[in-house]
Amino acid sequence: MKPLLIRSGHIIDPGQKIDEVGSLLITEGKIAWLGKGKEAPSIDYDILNAEGLVVSPGFIDLHCHLRQPGFEGKETIATGSRAAAKGGFTTICCMPNTNPPLDTGDTIEYVKREAAKDAVIRVLPVGCISKGRKGQELAPLSELALAGAVGFSDDGDPVMDSELVRRALEYSRSSGLPVIDHCEDTTLADGGLMNEGRVSAQLGLRGIPAAAEENMVARHLALARSTGGRLHIAHVSTEGSVNLIRQAKAEGIRVTAEVTPHHLTLTEEKVAQCGTSAKVNPPLRTEKDIRSLIKGLKDNVIDVIATDHAPHTEAEKQTEFALAPFGISGFETALGSLMALVHNGELTLITLISKLTCQPAGIIGDKYGRLGTLAVGAPADVTIFDPDKDWLVDTATFLSKGKNTPLAGSTLKGRVMATISRGKPVYKDDSIKIETKQKINV
Repeated sequence: MKPLLIRSGHIIDPGQKIDEVGSLLITEGKIAWLGKGKEAPSIDYDILNAEGLVVSPGFIDLHCHLRQPGFEGKETIATGSRAAAKGGFTTICCMPNTNPPLDTGDTIEYVKREAAKDAVIRVLPVGCISKGRKGQELAPLSELALAGAVGFSDDGDPVMDSELVRRALEYSRSSGLPVIDHCEDTTLADGGLMNEGRVSAQLGLRGIPAAAEENMVARHLALARSTGGRLHIAHVSTEGSVNLIRQAKAEGIRVTAEVTPHHLTLTEEKVAQCGTSAKVNPPLRTEKDIRSLIKGLKDNVIDVIATDHAPHTEAEKQTEFALAPFGISGFETALGSLMALVHNGELTLITLISKLTCQPAGIIGDKYGRLGTLAVGAPADVTIFDPDKDWLVDTATFLSKGKNTPLAGSTLKGRVMATISRGKPVYKDDSIKIETKQKINV
């Protein structure tokens, strides 16, 4: 690859506390130089003019569903990685609720091989907690870790057996790999279709109470306290969960947590407006919950934002509400929806970028190089976006196979213009041009 100079962009790298206009030089897949007001090294390079655009480390998604193997009609590693690149993501962690599930070293190796062949960005597999995701017997966690799993989860289903979770957390203490928990008390959530409350009553739909999540968050935190294990709580959605995590962190429990763009920006009212496209688990909650989630982000109670990208076929979603699967296709709308929080003054741009870059990188660790940063020598994973660009969500243009989003037809403000993975442009808006120049100054 020819060296690439990203010139005159607004560089925001929270991990390095950089927030200034400058330029960035990429050579041999790594960040070679970052500067302001001086010449780049005297070599030939291509130029991407980023004037008026934000240049940040590539986004990292700790929680997505690529559906392969077994459900390629919904998504594949190839299509999912391209959709993620369009959304600004350069590293994504895929969940193991596939067919077969990722509960052996061979299945982890399969995902890694397919990703090496077909993915345009870095794809990191998450292994199962239990064999077959059945919640009855512990998966071979050491085997999964040796094969390359970056964590363990039965996401899509909770592990109701407390002893199984306890043993997984004990292993996480020595391995350093997090147990990623889908917190749902199935005895409370059984048959629920959306948040339990006023809207569910109006629609005549069985609700999922906040306690279904909070009971399991409390249990997992108690087990993390007793084991010293490394716990990561997936897709937090309620005020009560935020309060429990806040208290646990104050006690020194090893816990991190994530929240999705849809739980930060959409309420249960969206179900009444959009039907099955707004059916997600955990369900969209209330405005009060959103306020608590945003405060949790600002206070670092919630560490990262993760998409929980969950693509489904059109036929699956276009059915009666009770039969439709849970999930939203989230890669391509993540930044645009989240930027509303910045434009409304609820989050700073630096905080938002931190939750998408250096903070998830800290959870993954440095096995794959220095992710989530634009530091010299780090992999050249870069996201370039226009924070003020208005655009219409047209699912016909999605690169994901999943068109299931309640944002279809909405206008969002903030759009990814280019994504660079390991030094290679893997997504570029039609308006972005790369010029070939020779030995020019920054």
